[in-house]
Formats: sequence, C-alpha cells, structure tokens
Amino acid sequence: MMDKTDWKLLKEIADLEKTPQGAYNIRRNGQLDSRSTTANIDITTKTGGKSGIDIRVKPGTKKESIHIPVIIQATGFTELVYNDFFIGEDCDVDIVAGCGIHNTGCETAQHDGLHTFYIGKNSKVRYVERHYGEGEGEGKRIFNPQTVVYLEEGASIQMETTQIRGVDSTKRDTKIVVGKDAEAVITEKLLTHGSQTAQSDMEIVLDGAGASGRVISRSVAQGQSKQVFYPKMTGNAACFGHVQCDSIIMDQAQVSSIPAIAANHVDAQLIHEAAIGRIAGDQLLKLMTLGLTEEEAEEKILDGFLQ
Repeated sequence: MMDKTDWKLLKEIADLEKTPQGAYNIRRNGQLDSRSTTANIDITTKTGGKSGIDIRVKPGTKKESIHIPVIIQATGFTELVYNDFFIGEDCDVDIVAGCGIHNTGCETAQHDGLHTFYIGKNSKVRYVERHYGEGEGEGKRIFNPQTVVYLEEGASIQMETTQIRGVDSTKRDTKIVVGKDAEAVITEKLLTHGSQTAQSDMEIVLDGAGASGRVISRSVAQGQSKQVFYPKMTGNAACFGHVQCDSIIMDQAQVSSIPAIAANHVDAQLIHEAAIGRIAGDQLLKLMTLGLTEEEAEEKILDGFLQ
C-alpha cells in the first residue's frame, strides 16, 4: 500500500497523482507494487536471475502510454534493474520512467538501471526520465542510469532526462545507434548543489544514410558541486549531427564540458558547441528593477534556463 510520500515521489518523477491510464509498472523498494497491460502493450517480469521487466509493443500501436516509475524509501537499499523495450514497426508511444528516492536514514540508497530500446521501422517514441531525491537523513541518494537505443530505418526517439536537486551522485551512460533516415533528439537538464557530483557520458552513432542526431544539454552547478559532460557524435554515413552544451556556474562549483565529433564519411555534417558562464549581471539587474530580490531574480533565470 503506497503512502503520501510514495505519491509525492510519483508526482515529482512521473507527474502522477493517481493510478495512470494505459500500461504501467510501479516498482517500490525493489518489488512490484502494481502493473497493468493493454491489448497492444505487454509487460512481463524478467526471468533467469535478472531483476527488471520486458515491455513489448505490438506493431501499429499509436497514441498509447507506458509508465514505469521506481520509488525507494528504504535506507541502505541498493538495486540494479534491467528493462528492455521492444517497439514494433509503425508505432507512436510515450514512455515515462524515472526514479525517486526518499532517504531519511544514515545509509546510502541507490538505484542503477539499464534500459535498452529496440525501436522498429518508422516508429516514434517519446521517452521522459526524471530523477529526484529527498529526505533529511545523512544517507546518500545515488542514481547510475544506462540507456542504449537502437533505431531502425525511419524510426525516431525524443528523449528528455531531468535531474533537479536531491541527488548526491550520478553517472549517466547513454548510447544511441541511429539507422537509415532515423532521428535521435536528446534533451538533458541537470542541477547540482552542495557537494553533489554528476557525470554524463553520451554517444550518438549516426550509422545510416540520412540519419540525424541532436543533443541539447543544459545544466546549473551551485555550491561546491562538480559536473562533467562527455557528449560525442559519430557520423558513419551521409548524416547530420549537432551537439550543444550550455552550463551556468555559480559559487565554487566546477563544470567540465568536453564535446567530441568524429566523421567517418565525407558527407557527414557534424557540429558541436559548448558554453560555460555565470549569470549575466544585466539579466539580474533587469529583474531586480521589476521588484525582485537578487535571490528571486537568480531563481527566475535558472528556472527559465532549465525549462
């Protein structure tokens, strides 16, 4: 039975205030809490010793959603979950994932997950993953997600990953292999504060003719936190790729952004941009003339930057 804290976590990571419609799988403290399938979407528990689920979407499935949130309240709890998504041809689906940890104890609570997507020809997937931590205990809240995506001809994925406050340490690994005339768009949003650390390793491999990829990374580093980004775009065919990383640095924080592009074909068009800087003084001044305090003006700018 889920309590108020569970529902608060679900609201933060999946925008859920009640049991979702459509297919869903809610995992709580390492165990299945509830599950629903549909005529077109099947969710089954993994066998063979691995923890996690298999999600299978029938060809032609459109305008359906899948929610697979994870919530943890147990201090000292650590898990590794494997989730595999098999998306048939000509589908159009939304997938909402993410994990929320409420840790009031003195031991670490940690969730590591490996999500692998096999997206069929001409299918469209919108994937949202949010990480959130809370709790007044001294125990750390740690997330280490891995995401691997294989896009067949004409397929696309729009991936949005968000981590705003409460996460002490994270290491994110993402790899997407983009086939002929397929498209991958990744939007990454991250805020760290205190002594938190975050590392994001990302590789987009444009493997087929007409493939395209775009990475938009925005982050804010506050306090003594540290962030490191390694986005890489590789073009193996006539393709187009763009990597854009923008960071705001504050206080005594440290940010490293190391974008890379690698062209292995004469018709590969690849671009990368990276910018790190503080909040502009004229932006603060403009908002303060409208009656905001300096702190309120900073928050307004950061909220807009991370939207």
